[in-house]
Amino acid sequence: MSEIDEQLSPVGGSVKKITTNVLLQMKQNGEKISMLTAYDYSLARLVDLAGIDVILVGDSASNVMAGHETTLPITLDQMIYHASSVIRATSRSLVVVDLPFGSYQGNSKEALTSSIRIMKEAGAHAVKLEGGREVKESIDRILTAGIPVMGHLGLTPQSIYKFGTYAVRAREEEERDRLLEDAKILEETGVFGIVLEKIPAELAGEVARSISIPVIGIGAGNQVDGQVLVLHDMLGINKEFSPRFLRRYADLHDAIIESITNYITDVKLKDFPNEKEQY
Repeated sequence: MSEIDEQLSPVGGSVKKITTNVLLQMKQNGEKISMLTAYDYSLARLVDLAGIDVILVGDSASNVMAGHETTLPITLDQMIYHASSVIRATSRSLVVVDLPFGSYQGNSKEALTSSIRIMKEAGAHAVKLEGGREVKESIDRILTAGIPVMGHLGLTPQSIYKFGTYAVRAREEEERDRLLEDAKILEETGVFGIVLEKIPAELAGEVARSISIPVIGIGAGNQVDGQVLVLHDMLGINKEFSPRFLRRYADLHDAIIESITNYITDVKLKDFPNEKEQY
């Protein structure tokens, strides 16, 4: 382990495999948790090799991989396919898989069946679902099978047609109080962590301090226990999505187009393949 690893990862950097218990230790030690999405073998392998703590196989695959406007169209079978690809690529990261829309809401038996399929068929390590008190029964039932569950509060993309906007959530006192209560309900129910999406930083910090489990933010400020971003956004592959909370660490959009353009030129000019590139 490098000196940088020792400074940044006193807990996470010293283990060969991240587990839910390791994440809890990281929170207790004040060590920030890193989390990114991945949906396929090749990129998941790079994310895992880089040392990410948690990989989220998000239902954002509906947008990123399939081009849908919302996360709603993606199916359980498709999520299992993506999760299986990611699991085969990882050796260290904890892999959490989103339960897609329609696979758990309002039916705790279906929620358990969906979760069991994800765990058995994909080999996932945990599932994530959106909502607070309204999904408590589903969480209870999933936990009876020994399946770790992560919660998700704040902006919940699967409910986009209910709210009608992707604007910041919980600005008003009533919604703020409800979110705080829901976070405590989720903790008491037994989730191992919660994602908070697009809420005021001060509120997110209050949530993180009020519960003992890890709180991961996306557009929720720096007072939480860790951060998650969509891989394709932070690598600059997708340029159409530019929220305030997104920091781009690369510009692969232009780099990929330039590489393909150069390839096309070389083929047209009969420069590829050259003498050294053929048998």
